Amino acid sequence: MDPRIREHAEIIANHSVDLEEGDNVIIDAHPVAEDLVVALHEVIGDRGANPITTSQRTGKRQQRAYLRASDEEFETPDHELALVENTDVYIAIRATDNMTQTSDVDPETQAAHQQAHRPILEERLSKRWCLTQYPAPANAQLAEMSTEGYERFVWDAVNKDWDAQREHQENMVEIMDPAEEVRIVSGDTTDVTMSVEGNPTLNDHGEHNLPGGEVFTAPQPDSVEGEVLFDMPLYHQGREITDVYLEFEGGEVVDHSAAKNEDVLTEVLNTDDGARRLGELGIGMNRDIDQFTYNMLFDEKMGDTVHMAVGRAYDDTVGEGNEANDSAVHVDMIVDMSDDSFIEVDGEVVQRNGTFRFEDGFDA
Repeated sequence: MDPRIREHAEIIANHSVDLEEGDNVIIDAHPVAEDLVVALHEVIGDRGANPITTSQRTGKRQQRAYLRASDEEFETPDHELALVENTDVYIAIRATDNMTQTSDVDPETQAAHQQAHRPILEERLSKRWCLTQYPAPANAQLAEMSTEGYERFVWDAVNKDWDAQREHQENMVEIMDPAEEVRIVSGDTTDVTMSVEGNPTLNDHGEHNLPGGEVFTAPQPDSVEGEVLFDMPLYHQGREITDVYLEFEGGEVVDHSAAKNEDVLTEVLNTDDGARRLGELGIGMNRDIDQFTYNMLFDEKMGDTVHMAVGRAYDDTVGEGNEANDSAVHVDMIVDMSDDSFIEVDGEVVQRNGTFRFEDGFDA
């Protein structure tokens, strides 16, 4: 086995989920990620924990078959919820043999299924959890990279000194944490402001998401004003969505468009009331992620980017007494901040054209 796979498994166990003796562990993975699943079983066995492997989240072929055969009436599956309720650690491994496996499933059906599984999502998020990536050939193909090149890319971003990354990102946390208002400007297509007053800024250094490499918080749901063009594409429900445009008034999306697959975007926004409001503002700071790969787990951490998510706010990013945006969805979208762009915090520019004020080369 490639030694980088075993290193990946050790980082998950030691750094991301703090694996303990006696832990019940769910590993949710596509069969193409078998080597990482095997390496995790070695670590779990060595620690005296108890693993079970499923493909509920990542088994897209069987999910497609089920959804295409179903109507749009779904109930929360109690047996799946019970499994998560009785676990201590949840590890999801992204990997696939076909990135567009669910592209011919009706978006409304997918949204309804997601809504029914919301209690399971909430239960997973209450556990020690980690979402990571195995460098499968289909993911490499989507990134327009060779399999070997993509393997190197993934493990360079994952198997790194996370203490050093945490210290680098803490500079931005210290700026954001006491902030009241943030403004994001990029060219003449993005100018949006939002209040983050009272909401903590978290330092993602490879715990829940591996790789990590961002600082993030939650906007106050009614505070978002302005317009955003997300000029980097995303994959959602097996479809590519490009040039997403959102206009906000009073925190709510009042106008939207997309150059490609606008209907998928519309279904996301129509999921529930919270899907039309922002649940996250994140700033990418992992400079080992240096190219776009159509994989949000990596792309949102890329240096010189900002991302915003419509939908659910993470509980840890909402301060006591503040409103948490509530939704069954959480969909991240990215703005390139490398050129003709700036981030302003309480009226002061703290990043210009991708360079932070605490880095060499910053031009206020």
